[in-house]
Amino acid sequence: LRAAFVAALAGLQVAIVAPTTLLTLQHYQNFRDRFDGLPVRIEQLSRLVPQGRARKIKEDLKSGQVDIVIGTHALLAKTIAFRELGLVIVDEEQHFGVAHKERLKQLRSDAHVLTLTATPIPRTLQMAMTGLRDLSIIATPPIDRLAVRTFVLPFDELIVREALLREHYRGGQSFFVCPRVVDLPAVARFLSDQVPEIRFVIAHGQLPVRDMEGAMTAFYERRYDVLLCTSIIESGLDIPSANTLIVHRADRFGLAQLYQIRGRVGRAKTRAYAYLTVPPNRRLTETSERRLKVLQSLDSLGAGFTLASHDLDIRGAGNLLGQEQSGHIREVGIELYQQMLEKAVAEAQGGEASVMARDDWSPQLNLGLTVMIPEHYVPDLNLRMALYRRLGDLTDGEEIEAFGAELVDRFGPLPEEVEHLLAVIGVKAACRAADIARMEVGPKGARINFKDDRFANPAGLVEFISQQGTRAKLRPDHTLVYLAQWESAKSRIDGARNLARDLLKIVRKAAPESGLEAS
Repeated sequence: LRAAFVAALAGLQVAIVAPTTLLTLQHYQNFRDRFDGLPVRIEQLSRLVPQGRARKIKEDLKSGQVDIVIGTHALLAKTIAFRELGLVIVDEEQHFGVAHKERLKQLRSDAHVLTLTATPIPRTLQMAMTGLRDLSIIATPPIDRLAVRTFVLPFDELIVREALLREHYRGGQSFFVCPRVVDLPAVARFLSDQVPEIRFVIAHGQLPVRDMEGAMTAFYERRYDVLLCTSIIESGLDIPSANTLIVHRADRFGLAQLYQIRGRVGRAKTRAYAYLTVPPNRRLTETSERRLKVLQSLDSLGAGFTLASHDLDIRGAGNLLGQEQSGHIREVGIELYQQMLEKAVAEAQGGEASVMARDDWSPQLNLGLTVMIPEHYVPDLNLRMALYRRLGDLTDGEEIEAFGAELVDRFGPLPEEVEHLLAVIGVKAACRAADIARMEVGPKGARINFKDDRFANPAGLVEFISQQGTRAKLRPDHTLVYLAQWESAKSRIDGARNLARDLLKIVRKAAPESGLEAS
């Protein structure tokens, strides 16, 4: 409201785009109430507006007589033109595709864009986190706002009846949401038979415009106790008197969708309740069960950003320059994707791309041993992944030792595979410092390749090989072969560590002469 007001008083036009006619109507009424008596002309464009009236609004937009226009996707039509568009506000941004957003940019290239959402799509969140967009989070709820109590349970007629009657007798209203229009008649019969004390009205997207507007207006005016509807209420409706939500067949909704639907209640100082019901005699799929558990656990205020971050990690960030709104990250992992993206941005900006490329590499190490955190030791997959990520950042021997001590403290004695893993991380750190790109270790010795086939102290390497006699030789392809008897796992790890450290000492001897910094 404030951003639109500033733009309108500066002589610029404002376009506010919302995904549904109901939300458009609500915004239109709010803007009219707040700007009443001010020299600002506000209009709406949606299927609720008669064709003749819509034609006149389009003409006035083109001539600049309309200051603020609020509409659905109708605002993105090619027939819409503005005299001087200054601000575009996209509400419930997760409902708009990339093509819609590109069309908004075409309306006027230098217009400011403000997008609002509780659950940003992965692509938008990634753009914000990489600095391509500014990000602002409203994390503080209004004073006295209470979190919504969420219950996931099999559909029980008695519980649903009691929930609806409790809301009715405390003077409030309820939403009863179904996933499909075909589910509505059966639920309507249930309400008529089992909860005759309450009055309900039905609303869904297939109703004629006048019927839909009539049903919503009647519910707004509290002539009915329950709104029986589809997910049409999902986007941003604000009815503070409605504080109980029953979701029929919650397993058929997506995670962000359920979060948005739950956000329709609890918008006042009254405690709100959400009942996510599932079929009583049917086993849920693993994905549905996980989705509902996440929603039940994320019941704190302002959890939408956390939920969107989970979504980004699960589905991937999509194509930042194309139409796909999710994907890609799952193929390479979020850290690697982030590094690749930063490198590409640095190259495009003519920055330190070559320095990044030089510093950002990891040696390949093969000791023929099992190196992992086994499932029986740390059962939770997400926790195992977090531990692997932390391990990847360790370079110092003391840090690795402290990490091992932490594992013993949290999960018990280290299995053999984890001991090998910690040892390999230490060897890898020495290899990286010595510019060893690849080290393959077996029972009869090791084979080493240097980064870019170069060694910082060639004279020192030749001296080292001559000291080893027949144990070491340098092949014409710049591969160093080292012969040794390393039958056991311990001898192999110790041998690889000692060899990497010997080569690192040679590199450090050259540091004062070549300017190479000791790692």
